[in-house]
Amino acid sequence: MAPFAIFLFSFLILHHRVTSDLTQETQALQTLISKLRHDPRNSWNPSEFICNWRGVTCDPTNSSVISLRLPGARLVGEIPSNTIGTLTHLRILSLRSNALTGGIPSDFSNLISLRSVYLQNNNFSGELPASLINTTGLEHLDLSGNDFSGEIPFSVNNLNKLTNLLLQNNAFSGELPSINVESLLDLNVANNKLNGSIPTSLSKFPATAFSGNVNLCGDPLPSCNTTFFPSPPPSIVSEPPPVRKKSNKLSTGAITAIAVGSALILALLLLILLLCVRKKTTQRTQKSKQAPKFHAGTSPAAAGILPAMAGTSSEKEDLTGVSTEGGRNKLVFFDGGIYGFDLEDLLRASAEVLGKGSVGTSYKAVLEEGTTVVVKRLKDVTATKKEFELQMEVVGKMKNENVVPLRAYYYSKDEKLLVFDYLPAGSLSALLHGSRGSGRTPLDWDHRMRIALCAARGVAYLHVVGKVVHGNIKSSNILLQQDTNRDASVSDFGLNTLFGGLSTPNNRVTGYRAPEVLESRKATFKSDVYSFGVLLLELLTGKAPNQASLGEEGIDLPRWVQSVVREEWTAEVFDVELMRYQNIEEEMVQLLQIAMACVSTVPDQRPAMQEVVRMMEDMNRAETDDGLRQSSDDPSKESYSHTPPTETRNSPATITP
Repeated sequence: MAPFAIFLFSFLILHHRVTSDLTQETQALQTLISKLRHDPRNSWNPSEFICNWRGVTCDPTNSSVISLRLPGARLVGEIPSNTIGTLTHLRILSLRSNALTGGIPSDFSNLISLRSVYLQNNNFSGELPASLINTTGLEHLDLSGNDFSGEIPFSVNNLNKLTNLLLQNNAFSGELPSINVESLLDLNVANNKLNGSIPTSLSKFPATAFSGNVNLCGDPLPSCNTTFFPSPPPSIVSEPPPVRKKSNKLSTGAITAIAVGSALILALLLLILLLCVRKKTTQRTQKSKQAPKFHAGTSPAAAGILPAMAGTSSEKEDLTGVSTEGGRNKLVFFDGGIYGFDLEDLLRASAEVLGKGSVGTSYKAVLEEGTTVVVKRLKDVTATKKEFELQMEVVGKMKNENVVPLRAYYYSKDEKLLVFDYLPAGSLSALLHGSRGSGRTPLDWDHRMRIALCAARGVAYLHVVGKVVHGNIKSSNILLQQDTNRDASVSDFGLNTLFGGLSTPNNRVTGYRAPEVLESRKATFKSDVYSFGVLLLELLTGKAPNQASLGEEGIDLPRWVQSVVREEWTAEVFDVELMRYQNIEEEMVQLLQIAMACVSTVPDQRPAMQEVVRMMEDMNRAETDDGLRQSSDDPSKESYSHTPPTETRNSPATITP
């Protein structure tokens, strides 16, 4: 009887403590929501169990709150004390993309279990809060896009489990402390007011992590000026030492030495001049026997176009060593081409690097007569010459307004070049992920929907009409038309067969590839659908698939979206730039459903691309024609009624966000 009494007493004590904790946390959160202006949809019902409140997650025993997520909830004002700070078991705090002001309450130091803090894109101010730095178990800290100021304290080193520290776009000043946290994988202090040299312990991070701090220097930024020495203070004045007067006349020996030295120097200069003339003559003779080289241009006007391209490099590079094998190989143009240059003209063109991808390097080439094209220099091609030419014939036949046409190609033992039209409006990646500063023009919903539908039509054309697998769908391969900046075309399609399977993927490409492709290394129509689904999620969320801090848990984009949707917090999925537009929620959810059907882990459950096009067009059929839908007499649309070879048609899975 005594053991039972002890058990009953312990249970009652524990139940009282749990009930007391939840009561206190309920009161704290009710105070929080009552003191802050917010979206009425985010109000909590006090009669409802706290663990069922939107954005609130409790532990498995429902004894305490462990997660509070209110991103984009239109919270306005300062966080009151004795609210969030009383949630002592809190592990994840996400209040990003609101309008919160003031400093971080000091009672945040009570949150000893805190692991992840996401307060980016608010209006917080004051110094880096010591209450957060004292939370030694912290792993993710994102305070970017606020008005924090003051110095970054050395005590950041106390966060010995920190993996992500994001402080960009604030007003931090002073010198960077030597942060030596072994677990730190991602650091960003760009666009602050920092000065001095970058500590050696932080030089492993890229230059973009420190850009926008005009007085910051040292590896990986340009080196600091070590030759500058300050002048002595003006108050310290000393008499100059006495100067002995010297004779202005030179001795006979000095004059003789000067004359002999001058003669030797003159003779040396004449010898160097003769050698240079001889070398130049030899080079001209050799050059006349060889084909011209494709060289990098140095035109400042041309260089100015490069920064607008997505994921591009502003570097310039020599494209030399292009062998013409005695002139036997020629630049092969396709029928109906619009260009009249030859290989020699192309190799003389001024070229600048647009980007380096998994299959090769792309150059913007400006020919002497003013024509501008894109030349892709392929690498690691394993196909034979016959296989290469046959595949180029297939790719060259693809003619559609939503496909970037291949205009010509060149094949030799050492070089394989492809020639495409140059579209100066850039890529979807640049438009979507370009600078999000105050001067940025947001990509609105209509533009995103138009680009998505144009890209879908382009991929569907490749699948149905061309029987071609794209194999490399990503936002940097969706190029925009210059006239409207809205019509889009897909590029870099049908090249995967040239490499004996897919090339080794980098982080950017891996985020788009279907799970089965990462193992088989073979792209299919269904894997293209998966990649296109990731592209739709990228348009909806504004997040790149390779984003390091994606979704607070480091998972890939489809799984992150699925986890958020499962928690019935759909608003957190969509790009904050879309939240300012009215009456588009239903369309966004519809497109989200299509995207989630495309990224199904089971290939046979994914819809075919022509079905994806139909579903996207159906989203607008109840409205006035806005140019997004094709007319019923469009011959390319009629061809979508056929199914790509070796692919089965399936209805999309039902997704309920």
